[in-house]
Amino acid sequence: MKTSTIPSLRVKPELRLAAENVLQEGESLSSFVEQSLRRNIQQRKAQQEFIARGLASAAEAERTGEYFDADDVLRELDVMLDDAAKAQE
Repeated sequence: MKTSTIPSLRVKPELRLAAENVLQEGESLSSFVEQSLRRNIQQRKAQQEFIARGLASAAEAERTGEYFDADDVLRELDVMLDDAAKAQE
């Protein structure tokens, strides 16, 4: 499969310098930009999926009339977290 290019990006010299100053050994500015782009894409996909699940859950609750009190859910999650912590001891 052929590779393609991302359009050039004009930035202020301060931003370029800041990026260059955080490069790890052997890392190029191009690889840093590519990795940053990949992470941002993953984050946005995860955000879109989270919103979709929330909207689907809201629609299901409206359809069935079954709702859960937030305090009850948080208490149950606390119990689950405590149980998981005890299991690791």
